[in-house]
Amino acid sequence: METITSEQPTVPAPPSHEPETGEVVPRRSPLRAAIKTGRPKEWIKNVFVFAGLLFSGKFDQSHAVVEATITFVAFCLVSSAGYFLNDLIDVELDRKHPKKRFRPLPAGELSERAAITIAPVLALIAVALAFGAVNWEVGLMVVGYGVAQTAYSLGLKQIVIIDVMTLAGLFILRVAAGASAVDAHASEWLILCTGMLAAFLGFTKRRQEAVSELHEGTSTRPVLEHYSLPFLDQMVSLVTTGTVISYAIYTVNSPQIGSQMMLTIPPVVYGIFRYLYLIYDRNDDRSMSGIVAGDRGIQAAGAAFAVIAFLLLYVFN
Repeated sequence: METITSEQPTVPAPPSHEPETGEVVPRRSPLRAAIKTGRPKEWIKNVFVFAGLLFSGKFDQSHAVVEATITFVAFCLVSSAGYFLNDLIDVELDRKHPKKRFRPLPAGELSERAAITIAPVLALIAVALAFGAVNWEVGLMVVGYGVAQTAYSLGLKQIVIIDVMTLAGLFILRVAAGASAVDAHASEWLILCTGMLAAFLGFTKRRQEAVSELHEGTSTRPVLEHYSLPFLDQMVSLVTTGTVISYAIYTVNSPQIGSQMMLTIPPVVYGIFRYLYLIYDRNDDRSMSGIVAGDRGIQAAGAAFAVIAFLLLYVFN
């Protein structure tokens, strides 16, 4: 629920909701509609769970990998439960949106009763998995994540600045839970960097939404009334600086290899600058997961970062 996925029309809707091309596309089955509502493409955000595993030098320990993977699955399930709840609450607003109206719930492919049933089931499985297969600390963090998601959907997302701060908190919970799962210490600078990066993603997403609504003449996200483009640009500049500086300081004092970790700074900086380029220069309105999955430059930066970090922590250390 942290970001709203830009979706393309893939299903027929009532006459007033049909794509302008008039193309008739088969409706999704209830199962496919449920999977779509769970936003599996957004699970890429949960890879932050593996930060503790990677930076603690425990990637070569099978038990730690299993624990981190189970934690990742738990966060995927609880975040999907949040998306079901979010779409239930926003179903009427989504029906007025040029893109969101093609989501399963507003398009009528998935009943509200089914969504009301699926959401708590996913959340309960996530909590049970975290408490039973990992540890009580991770279980509490998964519960906290679910509570924060619910609060976000019920009202926090309508409060200017608090909405983005809430999203940042959700990312920090992922990192903290991943570290707890493998019995590792999450560096204070790593936590700060995670928060800054999440705020960066949050404010850039708000800017994308504000520009989109300005061009389309719609108003389906009330909080955007309180975000002007100059203010969002200032916030993006601020958190971009904070992200780069906090990560650079973390690499200087890396718990495992000290300042050698500074070699990972170039791909991180390039990835951030590339993301800004796509949003500002190319007016890319896709979600974060859509941009990451579709842009080779950011994929290359991510791959370079992973390879350099792995070599430094596990080969040359």
